[in-house]
Amino acid sequence: MTVSPATRRSLIVLSGIALLAAAVIYKGPRLLQLYYHHGLRLVPVATGLDTPWSLAFLPDGQMLVTERSGHLRLLAGDSHGGRGREISGLPPVWLNGGAGLLSVTIDPQFPANHLIYWSYVAPAPDGKAGSVAVARGRLEDATLQDVQVILRDPEVVDTPAGFGSRLLFTQDGKLLVTLGDRDHRDDAQRLDSLHGKILRIEADGRIPADNPFVGKPGANPAIWALGFRDPQGLAIEPSVGRLWASDHGPLGGDEINLILPGHNYGWPVVTYGVQEGTGAKIGEGTEKAGMDPPALWSGPDQGMPPTGMTFLTSDRYREWRGQLFVGTLWGQAMLRIGIAGTRAIDLQHIFTGRFQRVRDVQQGPDGWLYIVANEPDGAVIRLER
Repeated sequence: MTVSPATRRSLIVLSGIALLAAAVIYKGPRLLQLYYHHGLRLVPVATGLDTPWSLAFLPDGQMLVTERSGHLRLLAGDSHGGRGREISGLPPVWLNGGAGLLSVTIDPQFPANHLIYWSYVAPAPDGKAGSVAVARGRLEDATLQDVQVILRDPEVVDTPAGFGSRLLFTQDGKLLVTLGDRDHRDDAQRLDSLHGKILRIEADGRIPADNPFVGKPGANPAIWALGFRDPQGLAIEPSVGRLWASDHGPLGGDEINLILPGHNYGWPVVTYGVQEGTGAKIGEGTEKAGMDPPALWSGPDQGMPPTGMTFLTSDRYREWRGQLFVGTLWGQAMLRIGIAGTRAIDLQHIFTGRFQRVRDVQQGPDGWLYIVANEPDGAVIRLER
């Protein structure tokens, strides 16, 4: 039988599709895994988690993991799957959309005081709305003792999105807290509102005397920086102490920002993003005097909704030492970003599995990177080489 050139080309294409399908069904050859994972081996540490959001390491290698559904779990450092132990003693959490139990971190003096800190959405008395709160408690075995709420947003609204809520201790022992705009855009520019801000407080909730808006009439003195939509990541560059933040923007307007005290990052007055669904313009343009531009932004025809992030300091992945790793909710990936001074350069996607949304990235005491993936199945995954 004579086969025409056109038919031959069609057969070649169909054969290629069949081979690709077979690779997907049978997990794919090692070559494909190397391509997608950049030579990384994905090792499950915890599985079956209910929408995990944040990860923090204890000095002994154990892990704290929040589930947005309101549970805090304690995992052994050598876990191989499972859900670990549930920690008791948390205050009530408002569960609605993106609301719930969010970030977790430990006190810089944890070996002495056993204090941990967490952010969550506290319910209004009627249970129909909520506001971001930060609490701390002493961890004894798998129970929280002496729980105190050290910060609560006074504005209680019913929108179930835009919470921000990442926690990070600075090198001088101050606690940074991010808050999203709660879908009230203009609040991000109001100095009397905590929405759309990065806050800086003492470990017990007091306001540091050197915060930039202390003493300014009408301003909340906890504010450290303003003009954000939904900042979900914070990281300090170890070698120089610079603070970086990720901001989950509108379509095409996701950002990585270098944060300076008292500075305004523009939302919603300036943004590279557009209204999802309609493509309508937001704000006045992409730049304005007195508002800092992003170090990196996603572009008008794409998105990289960024989440938790960390700088790599270990030699486990030598060519990546000193670079920034950021979780993202699109593309089943985390981002590797090179930093040159005050600029973000050399962006690369590192794929972490089909359909996964990466909520957090942290470096463990063992030097490996760990990711928190919350879809399709909640998991903590160690990235080995």
